[in-house]
Amino acid sequence: MAKRDYYEILGVQKSASDDELKKAYRRLAMKHHPDRNPDDESTQEHFKEAKEAYEILKDPKKRSAYDQFGHAAVDPSARGPGGPGGFHGDVGDIFGDIFGDIFGGGGRRGGAQRQRGADLRFALDLNLEDAVSGLTREIKVPTLGECKACNGSGARDGQKETCSTCRGVGQVRMQQGIFSVQQTCPACQGAGQRISNPCPSCSGHGRVRETRTLSVKIPAGVDSGDRIRLAGEGEAGMNGAPAGDLYVEVRVRPHGIFERDGDDLYCEVPIPFTLAALGGELEIPTLAGQVKLKIPTETQSGRMFRLKSKGVKSVRSHRTADLMCRVVLETPVKLTREQKELLKQFESSYSNDNTVHNPRADSWLKGVREFFDRMTS
Repeated sequence: MAKRDYYEILGVQKSASDDELKKAYRRLAMKHHPDRNPDDESTQEHFKEAKEAYEILKDPKKRSAYDQFGHAAVDPSARGPGGPGGFHGDVGDIFGDIFGDIFGGGGRRGGAQRQRGADLRFALDLNLEDAVSGLTREIKVPTLGECKACNGSGARDGQKETCSTCRGVGQVRMQQGIFSVQQTCPACQGAGQRISNPCPSCSGHGRVRETRTLSVKIPAGVDSGDRIRLAGEGEAGMNGAPAGDLYVEVRVRPHGIFERDGDDLYCEVPIPFTLAALGGELEIPTLAGQVKLKIPTETQSGRMFRLKSKGVKSVRSHRTADLMCRVVLETPVKLTREQKELLKQFESSYSNDNTVHNPRADSWLKGVREFFDRMTS
């Protein structure tokens, strides 16, 4: 049986953030937990389904592979026991993740918590030309960095004492209805240690507000929604834990000439009716410079011309797409009396012969006559 889409399972859009994924998973896990639905056998299947979807989508690499290739790229059957027919981890392990998020603890895991720094997002606006060609851009990111005065320890003298509330474990056991869970120690916030002489620079937090300047290399061919991960460039971790990551999200500004669809580019090219009728050549702008486009005689408005390999070079396949040019017949304006007279003479020169000069109009008029005939018959 075909698997359901992971985004559909969690009830989120493909553009959902990490926080939105976490909230959706938490809601479904609480709703379908077997202990809450002892008489409903289907809840465990829903529970496992939500868990599998979240495990894939919360990992940037797995999510990227899934977005490109679907279930085939992340098929759990390749993992051995605990594949699609199995269950990865027990109920306690799964709810350890959920309650770790809710209470700040680590579920069943013991020991003081070393809280990894938060991931950050930075929106980078680019012109189409820069997105297509690629570039290196410096960005300024406000973040929480490690306090240099205390090296992130939070203590003026670097000395800490064991927390008397949790005895250095960092967690205390709490009863939550039918669940018995471990909650982050409220006295030391999970550190397992307390600071008697806090650092004056960071007030004992071990982190300070700062603005970091980073150099980001943007690969050629990126598009709106693409993300670049800078490992370890997020917020500093608590208690010496690793820093989070920084995700730079690309947003490409609208362009005055070209419209992008995937890796193909589209543009409209206005042409005078004389060129459309008689044919000729027209210079067309591309991202690599101007090229000549041959307009055949009797070209109709709306005709699409394909310029091969004049689009965007894919950041993934490295194939260069095409530029699609749609010609639009432009009616002349602000005509002089003499020009209007010439047009009348031109029209009268072929209005009485038997040659079909306006195929679209003739076809349309024929359709109109047939329509009225059916209406009156």
